[in-house]
Amino acid sequence: MKEFLRQTLERQLARLQELDALLSAADVVNDLERFRKLTREHAQSSALGEAYRRLTQRQADRQQAHEMLADPHLADPQLGELAREEIAAAEQDIAELEKQLQLMLIAKDPDDARPALIEIRAGTGGDESALFAGDLLRMYTRYAQRCGWQCELISTSPAELGGYKEAVLRIEGPCDAQGVGVYGKLRLESGGHRVQRVPATEAQGRIHTSACTVAVLPEPDEAQAVKLNAAELRIDTYRASGAGGQHVNKTDSAVRITHLPTGIVAECQDDRSQHRNKARALQVLLARIQDKQRSEQAAKDAALRKGLVGSGDRSDRIRTYNFPQGRLSDHRINMTVYKLDQVMEGDLGDVVDALQVARGAELLAELENAAP
Repeated sequence: MKEFLRQTLERQLARLQELDALLSAADVVNDLERFRKLTREHAQSSALGEAYRRLTQRQADRQQAHEMLADPHLADPQLGELAREEIAAAEQDIAELEKQLQLMLIAKDPDDARPALIEIRAGTGGDESALFAGDLLRMYTRYAQRCGWQCELISTSPAELGGYKEAVLRIEGPCDAQGVGVYGKLRLESGGHRVQRVPATEAQGRIHTSACTVAVLPEPDEAQAVKLNAAELRIDTYRASGAGGQHVNKTDSAVRITHLPTGIVAECQDDRSQHRNKARALQVLLARIQDKQRSEQAAKDAALRKGLVGSGDRSDRIRTYNFPQGRLSDHRINMTVYKLDQVMEGDLGDVVDALQVARGAELLAELENAAP
C-alpha cells in the first residue's frame, strides 16, 4: 500500500475516536441534525476501520506463511504446500481489501446518498428520438427494479407516435456499504445518448441516428434546499393533455411553475390533483435550480471533471446504442459490450460499475497528487 494511503487511513482512524467522543456529548445528542450527520460519518469510518483491520490481519497471515516456508527445519512437504496456498490466498485478499479501502477513502459528495431525479428529453431525430426516450425510461426503470429501488414517474410529455418528448423519473433506494445511494450510482448517466437503428417507420430499412439527453439530479434535501421566494415564481394552471377522459376537459389540474430570476421551468400534469401536481413540479424545479447552482460553482472553481468520466455536461455524447450490431459503447471509458438487448431490459450493472471504478481511479489520482 502506498504511504499516502496509509497516512490517510491513520487519520481516518483517529477521526473515528473523535466521533466516538462526540456522539456521547450532550450538545450533540440534543442537536438531532448534527447527531444524524455524525452517526452517518461514524458508520462509514467504522466500516473503513474494519476493512483496515482485515487488511493488517491478512498481511500478518502472509508474513507468517513466508516465515514458515523460510524455516530450514520445515521437513513436512504438506506444510510447505499449505503455506504456499495461504500466501496466494492472502495476496488475493490483500489486493481486494486495498482496492476497497482506496474507494472508501475517496471523499464522498454529500448528494451521493440522495434519491435521484432522472430527466430524459428527446433530441434530434423527431419521432424516433421520442421512441428512444421511452426506451431509456424503461431501461432505467428496469435497472432500478433489479437493484431493489423504488420508482415514481413524476412528469411525462407523451409524443404523438409513442415515447416521450420529456419524462422525469424519481428513484429512491438504500445506500451501499460505501454510503453511495441512487444519485451516486447514476450521476454519470448524465449526457447525450445516441441511438443507431432502423426506425419502425422506415420503409427501406435504412439505419437512422437519433439522440436523447439524460440529466440525473439529486433530489433536494429539505433541510438544505434552496429557499424559493414565492414572489419569484409564476404558477400557471392549464388543462392536462392526453388520456384522461372527461376529467381532461373539465379540470385545470396541470401546473407549470417558472422561476423568474433564472427562467427555469418545471411542469407536471400526470396526477388528477392540482395540489399534487404543484408539489411535484416544485420538487423538480428545486432540483433544477440546485443543479444550475452546482454547475456554476463547479465552473468557477474549475472543478468540472473532464477526464475518464467526462464533464457530465448534458451536451456531451457519452454513449451510443447500436441496435444492428447489438452493441453499446460508452465513449468516456472506451467500454463496449455486445448485449444491447439485455441492457435495454435493465442489465446495466456492468456499465454503471465500470463508470464508478473509472471515477474512483480519477479521484484517487487527484488525492495522491494533492498529498504532501
